[in-house]
This record gives sequence, C-alpha cells and structure tokens, in this order.
Amino acid sequence: MGNTVGKDKEVVKGVDLERYMGRWYEIASFPSFFQPKNGENTRATYTLNSDGTVHVLNETWNGGKRTSIEGSAYKADPKSDEAKLKVKFYVPPFLPIIPAVGDYWILYLDQDYQYALIGGPTNKYLWILCRQPHLDEAIYNQLVEKAKEEGYDVSKLHKTPQSDPPPE
Repeated sequence: MGNTVGKDKEVVKGVDLERYMGRWYEIASFPSFFQPKNGENTRATYTLNSDGTVHVLNETWNGGKRTSIEGSAYKADPKSDEAKLKVKFYVPPFLPIIPAVGDYWILYLDQDYQYALIGGPTNKYLWILCRQPHLDEAIYNQLVEKAKEEGYDVSKLHKTPQSDPPPE
C-alpha cells in the first residue's frame, strides 16, 4: 500500500502568491514529530522576497513559551501554474529530525484567500489554515471532506488551540 494513492492530488492552479502572503493560523493539522506536542496558537507568516521566493516564519507556543523556525519556500516547478511549493527550513544542526525540505501543496484555497487546505504528495501531512484564529464549522467540515476525497485519514486531524486575541 504505502503512502501513494491511485490518483494524483488535485492542486490549486494560478495562486497569486502576493495575495497569499501574510499571516495564517493553524486551525488543525496532523500531529507530526517535528511540531511540538500540545502546541498552541500555531501560525505561519509568509513574506514575498524580491527574488520571488517566500520567507516562512512558523511560530508555536508551548507552556507560554514561543518557539519558531524559519525557512523559505519556492515553486517546485516555476513553469507550472500548480500551487506546489517546496519549503526549505534553516535547520538548526541539533535538530536533525526536521526534514530540511518539505512539500507544500495548496489543495484548496477560497477565492478571498481566507482559508486553505495544505498537503503534499503523500498522506502524512495535512494542515487547515485560516486568516483568523477561528474558522466557521461548516467551512471546516467542507475542508475535511475535501481532504477525505484526496485520500487523507481525517480521523488523525488534531485541532490547534488558538487564543483570542492571539499572542503578540
């Protein structure tokens, strides 16, 4: 069986990276070994660099302490209009477990760039992101359905606690 699915995942086409920039809150994700357990207020902030790459800042809070990791993202294939990005983290050498380069596929994005479903070529990673710390339940369920259609085991989705207002 492995992690491959019969059909390729459907990926959003023609994403306007400039509109995609800014802060996104993690509403839910598959727990992964390189994210702290019990992370709260997890968020990502994307900034477009002059060379067309994206600066990535991932932050999470654990027991009141902030941890963060930075990296850069770029289109896997500059000629394709599919939203398949590679994210490369500036890995601290004492953390060899973090995959230095990961896949970031935008599987769903609403027209107003307010919420997104992010995955990759395998079914190991999944994120639901939103511009606000909270996402409407009906929309959340639609995104979960979409993930299920793409072959994800959505029972593994773990909701990320977000405080209102978010930390500075």
